[in-house]
Amino acid sequence: MDPRPIGVFDSGLGGLTAVRQLRRVLPGEDIVYFGDTGRVPYGSRGRDTIVQYARQDIRFLLSRDVKFIIAACGTVSSTYPPEEAARLPVPYTGVVGATARAAVDATHNHRIGIIGTAATVRSGSYAAVIRDMLPDVQIFARACPMFVPLVENGYFNDGNPVTKLIIAEYLQELKDAGVDTLILGCTHYPLLKKMIGDFMGDAVRLVDSGKVTAQATAAALADLGLLNGKTDGGTAHYYVSDTPDNFAELEQMFLGEYAGGPVERIAIETY
Repeated sequence: MDPRPIGVFDSGLGGLTAVRQLRRVLPGEDIVYFGDTGRVPYGSRGRDTIVQYARQDIRFLLSRDVKFIIAACGTVSSTYPPEEAARLPVPYTGVVGATARAAVDATHNHRIGIIGTAATVRSGSYAAVIRDMLPDVQIFARACPMFVPLVENGYFNDGNPVTKLIIAEYLQELKDAGVDTLILGCTHYPLLKKMIGDFMGDAVRLVDSGKVTAQATAAALADLGLLNGKTDGGTAHYYVSDTPDNFAELEQMFLGEYAGGPVERIAIETY
């Protein structure tokens, strides 16, 4: 057993969707979350900048004595070098592996759609992992750069006309391609899940990267003997790099019944 907290980070607040799922499957575990709200989004930035930011985020979490690190960010998961991850002093996971497996398990017609940030789609990370598992797959990927700003600015209420219009603009080609499974390749996107599902139709299975990563993390912690042994009473402490006011406004939507907990601003550039 290990009483230390789990560390989770994202470019902004989207990773809170993964925290919500973690608190459901591991209600006794403590969580430290860092959202880089001062530098969101990562997906439009160059690879070197993304890696630099990820290193700072990870160093901050390590300073909080975490036992396991989750990059709850499709962009970082697709960009951070695996050889660096392997050298970290604690286990690390992104969202790509578990999400790709869930998509392969879900598809019937072997036509899988992937949506994510420009950096995630450009990296080809999801496609590479999926093709290793399912060689005859047909993959249709689409960058959706407006989705993160929409979510971070609160434009995710069901039926929002601006968001509906942008969803249609981005996803029509995937709908026309006949995908039966769609990877929500960014942890911000579950906030748009209802509207995305309405547009794509009931026959298309939506794979929530935060949800499947939380489930995979629970299994990994058990296998590694890192669970703290508690079945309830877990806490969460949140850190951001910009004013926490926006966090307070949006946490209910991201965290639902798990909203609440201290929020602090840090100078991430010093890590």
